[in-house]
Amino acid sequence: MAWVVVVTVGSVGCSSAQPEGTGLGTGNFMGKTVTGVATYYDATGAGNCSFDATPNDLDVAAMDNPEYDNSNVCGECVAVTGPKGNVTVRIVDRCPECEAGHLDLSQSAFAKIADVSAGRVPITWHVVECNTTGPLVYHYKDGSSQYWTAIQVRNSRLPIKSLELQTASGFVALNRLDYNFFVDASGAGPKPLTVRVTAYDGQQLTDTLPAPASDTTASGAAQFK
Repeated sequence: MAWVVVVTVGSVGCSSAQPEGTGLGTGNFMGKTVTGVATYYDATGAGNCSFDATPNDLDVAAMDNPEYDNSNVCGECVAVTGPKGNVTVRIVDRCPECEAGHLDLSQSAFAKIADVSAGRVPITWHVVECNTTGPLVYHYKDGSSQYWTAIQVRNSRLPIKSLELQTASGFVALNRLDYNFFVDASGAGPKPLTVRVTAYDGQQLTDTLPAPASDTTASGAAQFK
């Protein structure tokens, strides 16, 4: 019996419908301006979101702890405006000691908006579509098998909200853990999975994945518009 996975991404709102402020997690709808501060750290592109290191792309950041929202912000892109410029970063990590509105940027990203010597500067930021190319990408966590299955969605233009697995009785939501994997603790079985992904604005994509296997990556067929 084949299984089906459904990934859902939360709704996108518009700036006129949302007041300015800090908000929480993916409540920071596209177009809503957040006022906060930026610092920097020795980022590699890896971190709490469980993405691979990206030494050739260090426009990345860690989200403040209140707005990390159990990893719901992982992979989303944020346009940041600082005292001396602008940069768009991808959220790859969590900053446990950061207050709401605080982004901890890579040093190279920080240098695009302020003097590195400043260390901490005021910023505004808002969630934007990622400038991705190619389709969605799915990754089975190391240790995944038919008996324990953890799936991550990568390379998404829009943030990811939820993932459901279709069984013989219908779709069943999988828990998204704080390290950014959707986990079926009892395992999704030994056969290929079909996945349906829903974006924040309600767009949906359907893909078929290979049978669960440890540390395995597979490409989907399409990307959100």
